[in-house]
Amino acid sequence: MKTVLVTGGAGFIGANFVLDLLARGGYRVVNLDLLTYAGNLQTLAPVRDSTDHVFVRGDIGAPALVRHLLAEHRPQAIVNFAAESHVDRSIDGPAAFVQTNVVGTLNLLQCALDHWRSLGIGEQDAFRFLHVSTDEVYGSLGPLGKFTEQTPYAPNSPYSASKAASDHLVRAFHHTYGLPTLTTNCSNNYGPFQFPEKLVPLMIQKALAGASMPVYGDGRNVRDWLYVVDHCRAIQRVLEVGRPGEVYNIGGDAERENIQVVRAIIRLVDERRPLPAGASRESLLTFVRDRPGHDRRYAIDASKIRRDLGWRPTETFDSGIARTVDWYLANQEWVGRVMDGSYRGERLGAA
Repeated sequence: MKTVLVTGGAGFIGANFVLDLLARGGYRVVNLDLLTYAGNLQTLAPVRDSTDHVFVRGDIGAPALVRHLLAEHRPQAIVNFAAESHVDRSIDGPAAFVQTNVVGTLNLLQCALDHWRSLGIGEQDAFRFLHVSTDEVYGSLGPLGKFTEQTPYAPNSPYSASKAASDHLVRAFHHTYGLPTLTTNCSNNYGPFQFPEKLVPLMIQKALAGASMPVYGDGRNVRDWLYVVDHCRAIQRVLEVGRPGEVYNIGGDAERENIQVVRAIIRLVDERRPLPAGASRESLLTFVRDRPGHDRRYAIDASKIRRDLGWRPTETFDSGIARTVDWYLANQEWVGRVMDGSYRGERLGAA
């Protein structure tokens, strides 16, 4: 039984990772999450009574707590999902992003380093610190080309700048101290349990409610879309066989313009919840003023993880987005509990 400390394990990607890892068996998870607005214990209900899941509410930036958890549970790996992650929120309040994504990650690294140094030689060789990051650290692409692991960093939002800083700290702890770190940079995730301020779940909810569906600018901004369970399996693969000190880009090979994503959602919701007289929710589309600093295009070259670790996505965009729409339609109670008053679908980051 391998013990893993997962931080941010009640958030969207982190919770999907915890659920999938425990379903595989052979792992015990210590789950540290502060339960900010984007964390939700309802997501972890399937493992609430599992003896292999220990949930701890707390901050990765609290040294005493992190050291206590490491000393008590002696994990063989740390997987760091904990982050402020919404670009629009970072525009309105960048300080929180620096505190969690930079200062918090630094504290986690320092505590992990002390823990690693306390291990025996064989345990040190087996230990891993895996840091989950984003393709947004690379900046914006033109119409051609893709981000590789060698692409220079050029973050354009407070969110991506804070994640870039944390990536650099992880790299520095490996090269300076020898801590066996791994970093993954992923493309846009979507799927079950995503907080409804993000594009896909927000548009699903707007479509169901018959509300205006706002699309930034001309809707032609391009993202590479990655189904969250595929992402989680990629992280598991990196954790198990990735080479310390390496960076692995994870993408879904599914570039789409934002307007294409929204129209795919409209088509699927129209099919599953038809309007009277065959009307379409296309009329709900509204183009609004673009987000400040909105990167035009991201695209991930995931050839390294495919070649070196044998991972590839199992879901296409069409299959993944259909599964996602079906999940939200079947889990409106979960959505209602998340929409507790702190967020009601309003636009953020318009300053």
